[in-house]
Amino acid sequence: MSDESEWSRLESAVIKSLRHFRDRYLQSSRNDRENPELKETHIGETATGGNILESLPVDMQFYIMSFLSPHDLCRLGSTCQYWHTVVRDPVLWRYFLLRDLPTWSFIDHNSMPDVEKISQPLAELDDDTMHDYMTEYLKSCPGCRRRLKPCRRGYAAVTSFLHSLVINTEPRLAMFGPGLEQLEVSLVRKMMHSPDVLPVAGFPQRQINGIGSGISFMLNNQQRFNILTLYSTTSKERERARVDQNNAPNKMFLQEGEGAAECPTARHRIIPQVQEVCRVVDGFIYVANAETDRSHEREEEFAQIQAMTASDLGSSNRPVLVLSCVSRAGTRRIPCIYMAHELHLNRLARPWLVQDAEAETLNGLLNGIEWILEESGINV
Repeated sequence: MSDESEWSRLESAVIKSLRHFRDRYLQSSRNDRENPELKETHIGETATGGNILESLPVDMQFYIMSFLSPHDLCRLGSTCQYWHTVVRDPVLWRYFLLRDLPTWSFIDHNSMPDVEKISQPLAELDDDTMHDYMTEYLKSCPGCRRRLKPCRRGYAAVTSFLHSLVINTEPRLAMFGPGLEQLEVSLVRKMMHSPDVLPVAGFPQRQINGIGSGISFMLNNQQRFNILTLYSTTSKERERARVDQNNAPNKMFLQEGEGAAECPTARHRIIPQVQEVCRVVDGFIYVANAETDRSHEREEEFAQIQAMTASDLGSSNRPVLVLSCVSRAGTRRIPCIYMAHELHLNRLARPWLVQDAEAETLNGLLNGIEWILEESGINV
């Protein structure tokens, strides 16, 4: 929602909704004051200053609330009955969702909101069909999720300590996707030459025919992990496609069935060497191109993710990390929540996370790596 007129209409809808509520609330309060049994309650509210805040113009109330964090709004709702109800206005929280979700840097399978309901025109909404946008916001907002994240219990800490005494095998991750090939800055090259961020720990002896052994890195100077990078075609073809802003023919996949060339969502079959990789890895890293200055084939990308993570190639619990990547800071990007929606990740029956990342600085990469290792059962 970048159009100014759209935001004006949405703000007007919020103010109208708040004004409608306040009119009903004030009428109810007047009726209550006429009831002798309820007079004492309203005297208490006046003494605490509750009615002073309520007397502010509605647009001023909305202006104040627009500067508050979700946590502060919930605290405001605990001050009196009026604010308790106001801060639960679904139109207000719909405004906060549309305003804030483009700024969130990650979203996962547990927190993904319903984008279609969020984007539904206000004209189609009424009291009977209004969605619970407050719950949606608190479930999805990264700040709220960190605040609600439970602390580890004592037995979990002991289990983690005992687990750390066991020598873990080095987890292996398969990394693929158009973001490895289309961006002006090479993510893999930056990873290999940024020892202060992600030191290279070596090149394992284990070989996969036609693929190699991958590269081992060290996370936080304590956890080794191995990444097997899978490219769609040769380096010359990838570079030519990047310069021409075309999609290089992907030789990792073979489409099945008649008319596969005309149907980008046709079932994909992976070549034998890549199948071998998919059988031995502990998780998948999909590098998506999040830059807005070129077209993307998200249906085709989803079909390829499905093929790589097919249950007949390994456990259905193996996680998928999507690095929603741009070349450098300042590049216009697709928000991670829309990336998850465009890639249809809610159709994947496995844990997934979309994490914003920058190839030049590797910002966001370590957060994603920590998540996928934890989901793979590794203590980090």
